[in-house]
Amino acid sequence: MKKKYFFLLLPSFLGCHHKAPEDLTAVFSAMKPWRENVEITQQYVAQIRAIQHIDIRAFEKGYLQKIYVNEGQRVKNGQVMFQIMPLLMESEYNKAKAEYEIAKIEYTNTERLMTKNIVSPNELALAKAKLDKFAAEQNLAKTHLDFTTIKAPFSGIIDRFRVRLGSLIEEGELLSTLSDISQLWVYFNLSETDYLMEGKKSAAKVQLVLANGKIYSHLGKIDTIEADFDNETGTIPFRATFPNPDLILRHGETGNILLTKTLTNALIVPQKATFEVVDKRYVYVVNEKGVLDAREIAIDKEISGLFAIKSGLSEKDTVLLEGIGKLKKGETVRTKILTKPEIMQGLELKAE
Repeated sequence: MKKKYFFLLLPSFLGCHHKAPEDLTAVFSAMKPWRENVEITQQYVAQIRAIQHIDIRAFEKGYLQKIYVNEGQRVKNGQVMFQIMPLLMESEYNKAKAEYEIAKIEYTNTERLMTKNIVSPNELALAKAKLDKFAAEQNLAKTHLDFTTIKAPFSGIIDRFRVRLGSLIEEGELLSTLSDISQLWVYFNLSETDYLMEGKKSAAKVQLVLANGKIYSHLGKIDTIEADFDNETGTIPFRATFPNPDLILRHGETGNILLTKTLTNALIVPQKATFEVVDKRYVYVVNEKGVLDAREIAIDKEISGLFAIKSGLSEKDTVLLEGIGKLKKGETVRTKILTKPEIMQGLELKAE
């Protein structure tokens, strides 16, 4: 029986043999990680809501007699929008008003008689109670009559109508909705990590990206952070207020909040100096003898061709910039240290 042999192949960068590359005259670019304050911009899915958005409902039952506004129209506070046929309410109000006038005359007469000691104080008190009762009934009838005329409780934009002229309206039936969009509230959620970075900056200015990809022309201001984290998502809701002078934003829109953060004293390396193996990221570090070592690193943030490093490197390390795909761990190389301006210029040329 023939013997079977099994071989285990490991990634070449994990080898530990020290050897020089074939071309000993080659010089490879390298760099020292540097520290700086950098700004990063992150997007958060947002929901846009009017600062006031209410249902307009009928207070009284009756036929819809008049509609004074149009769908999508801007209305002012107190402007008449709908009229429900008021005939029954007018009759009840007129009846209550007449009863009040009768009670008023009776009270006046009783008061005159009491001054002449013809009637007792109790009779005057009864007349006063009767007058108060009919005054209350008159006020109630007037309130019901007023409810047949539906006015805007604030200035805003009327939505589409849910009923048509002549419809029989039930008490509480939805007629339309009204939105005040002079300002918009934009809600978005931050993770616990981002909250710890931004939670104290509750007055930060933010930008809004609209559904068409364009940035809204006005800045918003974070003015509210909710009290509790969502245990299921691990996020906490923020609210930013945006002005809306041109009425571009509407209730129910969606978009993305752009939130700019500052990483203080971040350790920076170019992305091109790194490589990935099995979902882990590495760099080649060159020691004082020119020998390569593969060093695993943790990325904090990605910044336009650069990485902010969380762990694995320091400013004292020398990191290989080129030849990463050709060289292996343990090889000896000659390097030339590039300055930060040279590195950044190379990134710009590559972007072009």
